[in-house]
Amino acid sequence: MMDLAVAKKNLEKNGYLDLEVDPTLDLFEEIEKLKKEKNAIILAHYYQEADIQDIADYIGDSLGLSQQAASTDADMIVFAGVHFMAETAKMLSPDKKVILPDLKAGCSLADSCPPELFRKFKAKYPDHVVVSYINCTAELKTLTDICCTSTNAVHIIESIPKDKEIIFAPDINLGRYLVKKTGRDMVLWNGSCMVHEIFSGEKITKLIERHPEAKFIAHPECEAHILEIADFIGSTTGLLNYTKRSDAKEFIVATEAGIIHQMQKASPDKTFIPAPPNNTCACNECPHMRRNTLEKLYLSMKYEQPEIILPQWVIDEGRASIDRMLEISAKAGL
Repeated sequence: MMDLAVAKKNLEKNGYLDLEVDPTLDLFEEIEKLKKEKNAIILAHYYQEADIQDIADYIGDSLGLSQQAASTDADMIVFAGVHFMAETAKMLSPDKKVILPDLKAGCSLADSCPPELFRKFKAKYPDHVVVSYINCTAELKTLTDICCTSTNAVHIIESIPKDKEIIFAPDINLGRYLVKKTGRDMVLWNGSCMVHEIFSGEKITKLIERHPEAKFIAHPECEAHILEIADFIGSTTGLLNYTKRSDAKEFIVATEAGIIHQMQKASPDKTFIPAPPNNTCACNECPHMRRNTLEKLYLSMKYEQPEIILPQWVIDEGRASIDRMLEISAKAGL
């Protein structure tokens, strides 16, 4: 086994503790022990691999994860997700240790909106309210008035007085969906998620023809031509709940394939088909989300590394946008 000091030195290069894990260990059992020993909670996004979802204390989308991070009494939050999610948890619980199994678990959508460029963009519209999808960096949140998630985005937009103009960032596909849904003419930043923008409309249409009884459901981060043919559009949690309620027995799912694990657990008598992308992959998986593994999760808990550290000014200036989102969500009963 690599020396721990060497492994920590390599953290900057690797983004995670580069240590071998004893293959005879029952990692589920070991992780449960560490949770009790360290008073730790594991928060996992629906897009994580199945083993991580199964060991997590809470599984959810960005809104639910934010609510859990804000309310937990754990001493350590282990975030099985991507970097911006762990940053959000740290902003909401600055007194707690927040661990991310792999620091290089990034986000193409967050990367598509560099704060230094957005600052110049925002300066062109000084009287606009800035609403940012929570899938953005901590620094971008310092330039934001209200954050939103796909679950609460409509409520957030509708909470803003109609005489106020709005900038929406960073996801242009979600922004276009919200313009259509709310009737608000917003200024949109041109960013997108690599997972949700490569679905093939042609392949999906052919799949629907082969499965005429199936419901086609899609996340609003998908492109407009995909949403136009969807039977239902919703957040990750919204899609999951729809499959639970629906009488349909087959679903074609246009979002990251990790959610299908929860869909199958909730409705074992139903069939879930991942919507095909333009490339040759069998399904759509986020390479950033999948950087986290059960082994990395175990090591990160054992050694409490890598830790999310944020400058105090980022926490102070960025948290207000998240708090405002949580306040509006609570009033809406979300």
